[in-house]
Amino acid sequence: MSSQEKETSNSLYRQWHILSRLSTGKWMGTRELQEILEREGIDISLRTIQRDLNQIAQRFPIESNKTVPQGWRWRADAPLQSLPHMTSSQAVTFMMVEQHLKHLLPPSLIDEMNPWFDLARRSLSTQNNVRQWINRVRIVPASQPLIPPTVDKNAQQAIYEGLLQDKQIECVYTPRNIQADEKIYILNPLALVQKGAIIYLICTRHDKNEVQTFALHRFKSANVLNSRAMHPVDFDIDEYIDSGALGFRFDYAKPTEMIQLKLIMTENTAQSFYETQLTRDQKIIPIDENIVEVSANVPFTSQLVWWLRSFGKKILHIEPVEVHNAVREIDLK
Repeated sequence: MSSQEKETSNSLYRQWHILSRLSTGKWMGTRELQEILEREGIDISLRTIQRDLNQIAQRFPIESNKTVPQGWRWRADAPLQSLPHMTSSQAVTFMMVEQHLKHLLPPSLIDEMNPWFDLARRSLSTQNNVRQWINRVRIVPASQPLIPPTVDKNAQQAIYEGLLQDKQIECVYTPRNIQADEKIYILNPLALVQKGAIIYLICTRHDKNEVQTFALHRFKSANVLNSRAMHPVDFDIDEYIDSGALGFRFDYAKPTEMIQLKLIMTENTAQSFYETQLTRDQKIIPIDENIVEVSANVPFTSQLVWWLRSFGKKILHIEPVEVHNAVREIDLK
């Protein structure tokens, strides 16, 4: 390679690094660019960086703020950039998505994301302080941690693709009752929700309009049909969750009902209710020395009952009476 070719190659490599570090919206100064390039092993003067930026601006939609020292960024009308580079914050985000959300993404999207996950790992491999962040952050469940059940991968892929493509799925499903026979259903997938260690498919059956919940690990098989999924007109996933449907009905013979929950406890026990509220309308009212009443409008679910039982004798009184009787059932036996 001639000296001129080598210089051209070095310039391209350097300008590519400069270009890949610019962002939309945030101005980046030449001094900051110099420090970044030096960390990458590129020794360069501020004058050379300025010259490179002026050359790049003739070919790419970048702009200067005309201040001293100058700041540079991608113009607002620049198309989305796909240069093979990631900032440290982007790399950390991709790594955390891979660690904690990968199992909730459809395989077709995972295939598209894998190059970005690989790039994130490579980007963090040269940044020790940022890479350590991944080893210093964990998500811990508030309840007893459980090992997730095994999910059939082929069935999971079909369910995710059906949801992604808005298509019906045909499946073989084993009900929770181990004595029950396997069922064949045609389902209209509506949403996925992870609750603790279990992922649930929210859907309707093709022969019923009722929204139902199916645990992913109970699917024996599934395949995507060509037919379009049918949606209830008024379905909203957030409203469905807020209704307590995923807390599961306490009485399966009745729909989930909202109740005005009242709990009497000591001020000390109520401390957690001050910090993490049951609902936005929660109220805490003093009723005696060191005794308070906590009230909130909540769905009456089995999840609520088990949570209240975890307080043991710390809750002095519970209303309404049906909740009191359900919570104290173990004590009455």
